[in-house]
This record gives sequence, structure tokens and C-alpha cells, in this order.
Amino acid sequence: MKNIQHTQKILALLILFVLQVSHIRAQTLKEHMMVNAKITSTGDLEIIPSTASSQNDFDFLVGKWAMTNKRLKTRLNNCTEWIPFEATGDYSMILNGIGNMDIYKSAFNPVNNNKPFEGITVRLYNPETKLWSLFWADSNYGSMDPPVVGSFEGKIGKFYCKDTFQGKPVIVMFRWEKISKDNYLWSQAFSPDNGVTWEVNSTSIAHRIK
Repeated sequence: MKNIQHTQKILALLILFVLQVSHIRAQTLKEHMMVNAKITSTGDLEIIPSTASSQNDFDFLVGKWAMTNKRLKTRLNNCTEWIPFEATGDYSMILNGIGNMDIYKSAFNPVNNNKPFEGITVRLYNPETKLWSLFWADSNYGSMDPPVVGSFEGKIGKFYCKDTFQGKPVIVMFRWEKISKDNYLWSQAFSPDNGVTWEVNSTSIAHRIK
């Protein structure tokens, strides 16, 4: 039985790896069209919800997950070197179901001499706008990043915000893809030109462990 379970786990990870590679290639080639979001003529980032947006969109996350991650060594300078690392995430519901949060942990921390790294994400659903806002903070900086805002269109969720990177304005995009109740893909991309082109700089393959 243990051998069967081990084999099933390996197969699931292989499938997720193939999906992740396909996902990155798709983003590199053409999947940079902003979905339910646009830059207005005045330069504002306008985000509208999908018709199916729901407070239940992140319910599948509740539990504990293991993550196989990759991040570009450097960003927005045509870097092709990816750094792999592992992490875990513990997700729970809050605020009577209109929010959820997770504690993210990893031994990988190049910013702070590989001291144990911990991050927290708070996701809040606004019933009036039908949009999700995702807030991130971590143990390196102790402050909240600007929230990425958006919704799910089917099994794929895209969330955006304006931010700066190395003093230059960028648009940040989080992409979530629900593969099954026990597997998901996540990625982060930056656009330095108001959504015309994108560079994926972080990816995660996650599988449920509890």
C-alpha cells in the first residue's frame, strides 16, 4: 500500500511539473492579456470581478500544503537562471468565511542570510465589489505589500496591483490555478510596461499533505 501511495504521489508531482512548464511557456508566449483588468486612458489600474466571483473561491486551500518553488535569480533583466526551494503553507478560514489566511514557512531566505523565513497572506472577499484582495507580509520586512486584487474565472484566478521594483513602476500579477482539491499552481509575474509584456519570476507547485 505504501508503495502504491508513493507511486501515486510521484505521478501527481510529475503531472504538476508538466502543467507548470506548460503554464510558464504559455505566459511567456501569449497569456499576458490582463483578464478582467485594464489600464485606463488616465493610467489607472481598473479591475472588475468575473461574473462567477465568489467568497468560496479559496475554500479549497484550507489545510496544510507542501510546495516546490522556483524563483528567478534576478528580475526584469532577461535572467534565465531559476533557483529551486521548498516551503510549507498552513491555511485557515477567517471572518465567517469571507476571508482566509495562511502561514508560509521556508528555510530558503537569500535576502536575510537564509534565516528561517515566515510569511503571512490574508485574503479578503468584498461582497459589494465581488473582488478579492490578497495582502502579503513577511519576516524580512514586517510590513504589508500593496494588495493584489482580482477574482477567479473558472479554475484560474488573476490578481493585480501597481507597485515599484528597484524604483521603477511595475504591475504585479498573481495567477492561481486549481488543478484538483489536492493540487494547485501559483505564479507571480511583473510587467514594466503597463501589461504589454510580462516576466514570470516565481512559481509554485503545491500538493496537500493534510
